[in-house]
Amino acid sequence: MKIRFAEEKDISSIIELCKAHAHYERNFFNEENKKEQLAKHLLDPDSHIKCLVAESDTEITGYATFFKQFSTWDAGYYMYVDCLFLKENARGNGTGKQIMELIKSHSQEEGCSIIQWQTPDFNTRAIKFYTMLGAERKNKKRFFWKV
Repeated sequence: MKIRFAEEKDISSIIELCKAHAHYERNFFNEENKKEQLAKHLLDPDSHIKCLVAESDTEITGYATFFKQFSTWDAGYYMYVDCLFLKENARGNGTGKQIMELIKSHSQEEGCSIIQWQTPDFNTRAIKFYTMLGAERKNKKRFFWKV
């Protein structure tokens, strides 16, 4: 499995993975206008948003998006992983760990001392994986406010 930064040719595959990811998390993904917007934000070399893809010999099997954020309490920067999703056939073979290690390395290069992300409570497989990495769980709720 090869892990690399996303390229223009990957956008359609990333959209399909976003749909699968939303479904997996019991959510809905509206793909309207997403191709142009994702390409704009994920492929611009000056963008603060980074996207990694996992590529097998035949397909893109996973993706992760992440970006640098500021923590007021820590008075420093951290890396926020917005999405991490692998197709079922890419799970359990070290691909997720490879992706997280690359994010960790990139975070260190960017001067971040911590990485944060979230997952639904029912995603027990992911929680087990994150715990295996050495991550600590914080009990918080995520809120959304449409504007």
